[in-house]
Amino acid sequence: MSTADAQAGPGPVTRHGFWLRMLVMYDLVFVGMSAVYLVAVLTQAAGFADALVAVSTMLVLALAYVLVGRRAAQRGSARLADGYLAVLVVVVVVQVANGDIGSVLLFLAYTQIWFFARTRVAGVVWAVALTAAITVAAVLRVGATGQEVTEIAAQFGTALMFAVVLGLWITQIAEQSEERAYLLEELSAAQDALAASHHAAGVVAERERLAAEIHDTLAQGFTSVVMLAQTASVELARDHHDRVAARLESIEGVARDNLAEARALVAAFAPPDLQDGTLADALARLAARFGTETGLRVDVVDDAGDTAGAEAQVVLLRAAQEALANVRRHADATHVTLRLARVGPEVVLEVVDDGRGLAADVPEGNGLRGMRARADAAGGTLDVTAAPGRGTRVRLQVPAGSS
Repeated sequence: MSTADAQAGPGPVTRHGFWLRMLVMYDLVFVGMSAVYLVAVLTQAAGFADALVAVSTMLVLALAYVLVGRRAAQRGSARLADGYLAVLVVVVVVQVANGDIGSVLLFLAYTQIWFFARTRVAGVVWAVALTAAITVAAVLRVGATGQEVTEIAAQFGTALMFAVVLGLWITQIAEQSEERAYLLEELSAAQDALAASHHAAGVVAERERLAAEIHDTLAQGFTSVVMLAQTASVELARDHHDRVAARLESIEGVARDNLAEARALVAAFAPPDLQDGTLADALARLAARFGTETGLRVDVVDDAGDTAGAEAQVVLLRAAQEALANVRRHADATHVTLRLARVGPEVVLEVVDDGRGLAADVPEGNGLRGMRARADAAGGTLDVTAAPGRGTRVRLQVPAGSS
């Protein structure tokens, strides 16, 4: 039997959830009320036969509760729940028929009915059936007629009305509690799913960030090392030992810079070039290294001053590194200018070369796509202007931010 068999009404509320949450408490109620009833029976029984009937039928009820009722609650089985309620009604009728003290068992019976009933209607039906059956049993036991029958019916009818009103109220509270529990579980599941989604998005973003950092720093540095090593090999073959020594010195410098960049990436620091001085200073050092490695003339023009915030400085420096790497690989230029300017609340970096430029139909490579992604992430824009034989201008504009 599925949980759906124990549905308490429309919506997410199920009796199964209520049964599972409240089972231990109702176990204690069953044991406590049964013990009180048995003590009352044993102290007020008219004879041994009456006491034996009361005790034996209560044992039957206890076994039914353990073997049927509790399993119904644990499994969410409506069929087992109805089976247990049928046994409960029979036991209570026998107890009432056995003596006046049997009426005390109604406190337990009505409580059990409203716990195991699947719906409000089912609870009312079981309560009415029990009340009708014990009324008949009580009338037959005392041989009542006329006015006595009316009094007995009124007595049990009053008990029924109280039990129904109390049961409906308790059921309403239980269903509201179950609905709140369901909503809390849904909310918790949604929060867990949202947290997992944010974590996954964060992992992807961090991977993309690291990929861009490695491409803009370490990969460029290793490209410089390879080119310098190739140049040194050519100079060595020509016996230009003094030039070889200069190339080796440049290789060592680039390797040290790459090592510093790697350490900065691992430690999540700002780029080493930005830790000592301004962005213009970092661009000047970058230009000097690039000029030494390539032989190109690189000028740095600073019209912005020290006005860029930390995030903007990183974006602009990485863009300058990538732009110079593209000049090295593709431009065949002789002169490059790096220009910083302040335009309102934004800082602008222009990298202009006098190389061969780009054809209009040439697709963007990874370097330009990475620069554009950095610009978008920083809330800025990237423009690339190029024409065959007329050089290339890369213009990056980002919010200055706070220094």
